[in-house]
Amino acid sequence: MKQKIYQVDAFSDRIFSGNPAAVCPLEHWPDDTIMQNIAMENNLAETVFFVKKDDTFEIRWFTPTIEVDLCGHATLAAAYVLFNIEKVAEEIIIFQSPRSGKLTVHKNGDFLTLNFPADTLEEVAATPELLACFNLSPKRILKGKTDYMMVFETEEDISQIQPNLVAIELLPCRGVIITAKGNEVDFVSRFFAPQSGVPEDPVTGSAHTSLTPYWSSVYGKTALTAVQLSHRKGFLKCHYLQNRVEISGQAKLYLSGEIYID
Repeated sequence: MKQKIYQVDAFSDRIFSGNPAAVCPLEHWPDDTIMQNIAMENNLAETVFFVKKDDTFEIRWFTPTIEVDLCGHATLAAAYVLFNIEKVAEEIIIFQSPRSGKLTVHKNGDFLTLNFPADTLEEVAATPELLACFNLSPKRILKGKTDYMMVFETEEDISQIQPNLVAIELLPCRGVIITAKGNEVDFVSRFFAPQSGVPEDPVTGSAHTSLTPYWSSVYGKTALTAVQLSHRKGFLKCHYLQNRVEISGQAKLYLSGEIYID
């Protein structure tokens, strides 16, 4: 069978930056093995699949190795395809995830705004296993639903830090967020998830469901700006709504085509 596929660079206003995601609009759900194999063949951080159902779109996300509970940049990419290629007329798209519930994306000019559940963080002890993950020691370590988050002193710490991917892969979590106050934005971050098939993710929308509540409490404000300091970089606008987080970014289409499945 033939399957439409798009590749979109999310959280960027130009190609070759932000976070690339593959987007596959489906008529119906295939076997999970087929979707996992497509994601493995794409070899991107995420491949997103969606199926229209009444007034919503059921959505699922796959890394090259596993299905994940939530992915921000791939959801942004899926919304970009629906708004700009599939020509959805509404200004709000409603996605329904079997793992994360109702998720909406609102179109506001060139920016798309994700509305995701806010994470809940708890401070944890700095164990040897956690401290082995990086060549610098964090000043705080917190644990959310799926990730650890380590807070460092400066933006320079985040940009220059060296991860120990072997140590990170041994942790019982999706991945590890590192973060600090930014020089020109409110906060910066990076995200490492070798245990999920993603050594370093270029821009991680879902990590900002943890980052936004934390930095909102630090700054005492709800509207925040952020940059993820990967090699490709990404810019995000975040808004803390107590139990929800709005995450806004731009996107650019890189590729459209068809894949062939026996």
